[in-house]
Amino acid sequence: MLDVRRLRLLRELAHRGTIAAVAEALTYSPSAVSQQLTALERETGVPLLERTGRRVTLTPAARALVERTESILAILQEAAADLASTATALTGTVRIGVFPTAVPTILTPAVVALSTDHPGLDLMVTELDPASMPDALRDESLDVALLQEYDYVPIASDPGLQTEPLLEETVHLAALTTGPLTDRRDSPWIAGTPGTLCHSLTIRACEAVGFTPRIRHHADDFGAVLALVAAGQGVAFVPDLGAAAPPAAVVLTPLSIRRRTHLAFRRGTATHPAISAARTALHAAIAPPSSTSTSTTSTGAISTGTTSRHVKQ
Repeated sequence: MLDVRRLRLLRELAHRGTIAAVAEALTYSPSAVSQQLTALERETGVPLLERTGRRVTLTPAARALVERTESILAILQEAAADLASTATALTGTVRIGVFPTAVPTILTPAVVALSTDHPGLDLMVTELDPASMPDALRDESLDVALLQEYDYVPIASDPGLQTEPLLEETVHLAALTTGPLTDRRDSPWIAGTPGTLCHSLTIRACEAVGFTPRIRHHADDFGAVLALVAAGQGVAFVPDLGAAAPPAAVVLTPLSIRRRTHLAFRRGTATHPAISAARTALHAAIAPPSSTSTSTTSTGAISTGTTSRHVKQ
């Protein structure tokens, strides 16, 4: 009989690439991970890892086993969800991963609703860059997460996760003057930290219209980004949630680029009562249409209804 814990280690190695990364994520020592994977090879009777110095790669047999492992883990999650459904009240811990701009508008009302409706739940919120969310879901640091993707930076497919649409936003060009994106080839740019989705968006969206952006500043908080724009330090891409209260000098020009937010959770957990309650609360937290401010289109996109927005406070 194959050991499920060892199968999970192999699955994590397939995603993370190194034994050291698996050990750090799952709080093992590297030697313990190596020993467990060696034991798994003995259980299967076939080579699973090819070792070259300190590097390891998965054999074809190991990659096939990882595919089966995703289904095995999903079935176990479904079994746990079925057992939890027999309880008369919701209890236990729900770990929610969120990106900063979603905290006031989505996360806070959802947490308030969950705490009110299900006082037995222990809610734990972690703020992470969306690029880190899939790993945190797989290693069970999170149970539900808000994943993002932009036009030009789509979400990578992950067989261990299930997603559902939550929100679509317009991305704006933040600058001191109005004008098309193609006019900004000589402007300095403000982008997220390298490795984040915002940084990738800046590079790819500019390259799509024929130039490589000259990034002067890196900032991950949209408030800081807008402050730098207001100070004349460059231009930047800012989505609706990040552009709620721009400085008076900043002009926001809506672009055809969209940011989409999805709820994500491990395969097999969708029917778990606590996960289901969290999903319901997060969906309910999305603001309804308003005729006097922003409105939600039929596709779920938040739209300002103007070609540019120059907000005076």
